[in-house]
Amino acid sequence: METQHISKAVIQRLPRYYRYLGLLLEQGVERISSGELSRMMHVTASQIRQDFNHFGGFGQQGYGYNVSFLHQEFARLLGLDKEHYMIIIGAGNLGRALASYVLFEKRGFHVIGIFDHDRSLEGSLIRDIPVRMTDTLERFLAENRVDIAALTLPSSGANEVCPILTGSGIRAIWNFAHTDLDVPDHVIVENVHLSESLMQLSYRLNELEAKTL
Repeated sequence: METQHISKAVIQRLPRYYRYLGLLLEQGVERISSGELSRMMHVTASQIRQDFNHFGGFGQQGYGYNVSFLHQEFARLLGLDKEHYMIIIGAGNLGRALASYVLFEKRGFHVIGIFDHDRSLEGSLIRDIPVRMTDTLERFLAENRVDIAALTLPSSGANEVCPILTGSGIRAIWNFAHTDLDVPDHVIVENVHLSESLMQLSYRLNELEAKTL
């Protein structure tokens, strides 16, 4: 199935569709209409139909959507029907938390390497994965298939390690560092700035409190 250029807003909704369809499967639901799905997800039925039409529609008039088929299609669109091999650079609290999150593996994301520059961490285990030093990163990338690199280290370290990643063929970077990375056009970066997300939540809370005054 060919897809047109998809906006970032639609892409951001795909994992949510996948999650809700998974819940429906667990409940034994075989078919669902856009109206029923909209009430569950608090998204308009027209928005759902518009989003789905980007990928061919999936449904039939008066028939609704086959939940199992739709769940499989979204898994395919999200690349969850493939195995992905990931490394984490930064073995601090956040890096350890990511490495220990078992749902990643259930979704096909396998952490195969963890790196840090702190010599005191060398050889320590996180979920049976030994922490390696960042000066071994280039060799590791040459000897192993790595699809995604997660950066959970300070900004300066992220900027230092980024050229090594892109120069070694890494095409996808999950960036938790508080910096915008300079990468070639063929490299995808997904930025996750936790402090910015918290500030957005604070803004919304501030607005809510202002309305109640």
